[in-house]
Amino acid sequence: MPVTEIRPVLTGADRKAFIALPFRLYAGDPNWVPPLKADVAGLITPGKNPWFDHGEAQLFLAVRNGCTVGRISAHIDRLALAQPAAQGFGPGTGFWGLFEAEDQEAAHALLVAAENWLRGKGMTQAIGPVSLSVWDEIGLLVDGFDRPPTVMMQFNAAAYQGWIEAAGHAGVQDLFTYALEINHGYPELTNRIVAKGEKSGRIRIRPVDKSRFDEEAALIIGILNEAWSENWGFVPFTDAEIAYAGKKLRPIVYEDLIRVAEVDGEPAAFMMTLPDLNEKLAGFGGNLFPFNWAKLLWWLRAPKVRTMRVPLMGVVKKLQGTRMASQLAFMLIEYIRRSAVAKYGATHGEFGWVLGSNGPMMSVGEAVGGTINKTYPIYRKEL
Repeated sequence: MPVTEIRPVLTGADRKAFIALPFRLYAGDPNWVPPLKADVAGLITPGKNPWFDHGEAQLFLAVRNGCTVGRISAHIDRLALAQPAAQGFGPGTGFWGLFEAEDQEAAHALLVAAENWLRGKGMTQAIGPVSLSVWDEIGLLVDGFDRPPTVMMQFNAAAYQGWIEAAGHAGVQDLFTYALEINHGYPELTNRIVAKGEKSGRIRIRPVDKSRFDEEAALIIGILNEAWSENWGFVPFTDAEIAYAGKKLRPIVYEDLIRVAEVDGEPAAFMMTLPDLNEKLAGFGGNLFPFNWAKLLWWLRAPKVRTMRVPLMGVVKKLQGTRMASQLAFMLIEYIRRSAVAKYGATHGEFGWVLGSNGPMMSVGEAVGGTINKTYPIYRKEL
């Protein structure tokens, strides 16, 4: 086999090759959903993605006989470096991600290149795949290849697990998603908890107000940053990232699918649910132009989907571990379920990702009848 050359991404042509590679590798896979190329370009471009305000990345291509056969990012996040080491990251932590490879030789060479770059920056451990932030696509899909990913979830070839582990990377944390049917309601115990909460004068479950989008986004991220602050792998959202995420998500934000729970008039919890945009993007081939933008805009007016995804949920720290926290979670889930079924025609939900170390959230997933449908380990290697 010809020698694989690893070279840094330096030019516009290199970036195009970096973005284009998955379109060739997954061309025959019916379960791969092509991302919008413009979104990927924005993700990896300083000046467009505010992650680069606190992060540094080097992209690499694997090239053989003039053909791109792999890609990877090696990157450092200064906010992650500032986190406690006991939570997984902290001083000396570097990352790799955006990984794709045609074969094991290319995969090994790419991982070595990423490790060497991180080592040269003084890093002592490599964690991945993280692409680029923990709030973007994270983890490696190792089961559940028989169905497409939902919006903002990772997809990759099944062979990657063996190639990554053969290169000396070991699993350090698992992420899970829970699948459940939502059109027939939840178990009776859950329904009783919800009914009791509905009788409480202390609790109010309200939809977000899209006319106050920036204010509502700041409220939700404030709860999120506090609620998740002690979780494994936590890195806070910055104000710039809140604005960036809000701009990207605003077209698929629907007021009745994102709700805030108030206790005694104070915001105490939230739940964000998104229609599975991938169901529409699957046939776009990664492009909005010339005609797909009109199709998407029409769909966004009144989307009908099979599946809803819950990517984010949080309860303020002072209530965590209490009965009130569970009650708020079940009430948020039920209120949003009603809208998802009645207005959007959804029959299924996906809840997650959920950290394998987050027992309370795993219990919530199980309590509403969910079962684990996909697993995404995160790997670590000492440098």
